[in-house]
Amino acid sequence: MTNEPILRIENLCKYFPVSRTIFSRGAAKQVHAVDDVSFELEPGEVLALVGESGCGKSTLVLTLLGLEKATSGQMMFEGRDITHLDPSGLKQLRRRMQMIFQDPYESLNPLMTIGELVAEPLLVHGLVHSRAERLARASQAMEDAGLKPASNFVHRRPHELSGGQRQRVVIAGALVLEPVVLLADEPVSMLDVSIRAEILSLLADLRAQRGISIILITHDLSTAAYFADRLVVMYLGRIVEIGTTTAVLQNPAHPYTRALLSVIPVPNPRQRRQHTILEGDPPNPIDLPPGCRFHPRCPVAFARCQQVDPRLTLVDDGHQAACLLIDETPVR
Repeated sequence: MTNEPILRIENLCKYFPVSRTIFSRGAAKQVHAVDDVSFELEPGEVLALVGESGCGKSTLVLTLLGLEKATSGQMMFEGRDITHLDPSGLKQLRRRMQMIFQDPYESLNPLMTIGELVAEPLLVHGLVHSRAERLARASQAMEDAGLKPASNFVHRRPHELSGGQRQRVVIAGALVLEPVVLLADEPVSMLDVSIRAEILSLLADLRAQRGISIILITHDLSTAAYFADRLVVMYLGRIVEIGTTTAVLQNPAHPYTRALLSVIPVPNPRQRRQHTILEGDPPNPIDLPPGCRFHPRCPVAFARCQQVDPRLTLVDDGHQAACLLIDETPVR
């Protein structure tokens, strides 16, 4: 690995304006989908974004890929500013950074053959000029994604494949451009439990063989624990904890992370944690609560939590969390 991160995100914000009506009063409001997020991705690293639905994980990666425009902040990729790219720049970016969407059933055109689906990015980017070369590269990508032999799949259509095979087709379509970063949005959540480990193992093999960096979006900490080098825990658009997978899982510093960990099943009943059940729903991302965003649901909140919005604080080497309890004694 080089000393330079392949991707650097600094103070990234993505807000969605709320439509006003004749009954609206006061200043215009907006949804704080991603709010002042900063992190780095190293070459060959697997970084997992973890959190409940609606915490901003998917919006974050859509903004990275240029499918949503950043409200503010900066995104650097391979030393280049990609925050505000024109259509030509976005096309170049997407050769190097590819997305694996959650639903393999909706991601594939049912009227196209598997060979056509995997080869289509080559046509879009004008990378090959002969049908033979296009078929050869598509077949190699299919075999790298575990569809072996590729000749058995080239002329089939999506409805003839299982869910796991369809997801491999989606992965092959991303690999055919030889990207250096994969953005995987819940890549196994729509699949049977029996084949989830196979897809995660495939992604791990691609990382090992090709040196691809991966950002994995998941709400499942057990999946992240199996696969990721580092964890980014998000809540209501913010990073509340970040660190190596080992550090975060063995020494969670934020109450939200501890609550997520408490409900993960463990094989040994003697090691079972006491469950922390969070009451209520996350606050409205349009009208954020004062102070810490987690305090309305936090089981250990104290008076200052309603007044002070905590920033990320160093817990240990490379491990940070945004909680007043890290360096304060609560006064109730």
